[in-house]
Amino acid sequence: MESLTLRASPSTAAPLRRVPGRRHAAVSVRASAGAGEPDLSVRVNGLKMPNPFVIGSGPPGTNYTVMKRAFDEGWGGVIAKTVSLDAEKVINVTPRYARLRADPNGSTKSPIIGWQNIELISDRPLETMLNEFKQLKKEYPDRILIGSIMEEYNKAAWHELIERVEESGVDALEINFSCPHGMPERKMGAAVGQDCDLLEEVCGWINEKATVPVWAKMTPNITDITKPARISLKSGCEGVSAINTIMSVMGINLKTLRPEPCVEGYSTPGGYSARAVHPIALAKVMQIARMMKEEFADGQSLSAIGGVETGNDAAEFILLGADTVQVCTGVMMHGYGLVKKLCAELQDFMRQHNFSSIEDFRGASLPYFTTHTDLVHRQREAINQRKAIRKGLESDKDWTGDGFVKETESMQTCRAHKLFHVNIKSGSLSFGISGLDLVKPQDFKSLLDRVPE
Repeated sequence: MESLTLRASPSTAAPLRRVPGRRHAAVSVRASAGAGEPDLSVRVNGLKMPNPFVIGSGPPGTNYTVMKRAFDEGWGGVIAKTVSLDAEKVINVTPRYARLRADPNGSTKSPIIGWQNIELISDRPLETMLNEFKQLKKEYPDRILIGSIMEEYNKAAWHELIERVEESGVDALEINFSCPHGMPERKMGAAVGQDCDLLEEVCGWINEKATVPVWAKMTPNITDITKPARISLKSGCEGVSAINTIMSVMGINLKTLRPEPCVEGYSTPGGYSARAVHPIALAKVMQIARMMKEEFADGQSLSAIGGVETGNDAAEFILLGADTVQVCTGVMMHGYGLVKKLCAELQDFMRQHNFSSIEDFRGASLPYFTTHTDLVHRQREAINQRKAIRKGLESDKDWTGDGFVKETESMQTCRAHKLFHVNIKSGSLSFGISGLDLVKPQDFKSLLDRVPE
């Protein structure tokens, strides 16, 4: 996805607001970099962030206290935990997390590479969450707060939820079409994101009501992730987020023979995240980014999610075309201060390549993905070219005066057949070339230099 680059003063660009029923193309503006440190600031769908790192929807954005902490630590934006109209229907259980460590024996000193949750959306009353959104926007008016919403298959309910959440002052909405567990019977979460017809209808409801930018959060638990992403964008969403967690069973306790996390002896499949999902997320983001670049004009945004714990992880997503990078599980494992490490490491990467802004390298690696058939063709062509170089000139008409000596050498070989033998008191040493070897003239001297005197 290539972005339209504009020269504009950040102070003159107002956040994007949508008129219900109208499609707004959001323009990404390249931040002017100073002569000092690489500039991490980004502007996405009219929203200015000091850096591309955003708290992903989940426990790190579950209440006022933790979201305030995120802003204080320096996160570019915060996506609150998903809310719905009726929180009384949301009942969580404990334990609801399970971890996978790199050590097959599960040593507690071994790094965590996988994390599973069976947690539902926010179980706090909607009005409580909305009041906290208002308080956060009052205290941090220039910081980006995004409301994550999910509702049942009911147009009126969606419209009511959107209106109430927007009134709290949030800067954008992320629509949870991707939670892999909990309440599928109510057509919520991935039950919508996996059904393209249903998704198109619900996106239509949302975008005829919303007046702020809308991001559709994609599920990876689908054969072709570009299909729901395409429908979401065609239906009016300004951006997509990908990926949510991957449906999984963390494991079986071989002592108790019960699945984990175990609740009263039972469990249910849940969402898998952390470092282990990063390669999968890269592939999904790459597929969406290619589709967006080929089929959509500049303006739609892409927020990447999946296993980000370092600045280099984030750089990979941006190189594929991501505008922002979300982190959720990483915060749960390393704390809110992780953003300082992410920013420092991303700037180190930018210095190594002389990038002054995020736009300098966003999407730079995307053109280098192709099909396996094309890889075969490219390698065959490269081999043929190398063979042609070794053959030298193919016709008398190819001779040139300036390169005559080198052209002659390119078509010569030298036969060497010599075995050197040195006698010493403790025995004998043989050194050299055994058998007939074809040696280029320019390499023959270096070969002789290796012979003992």
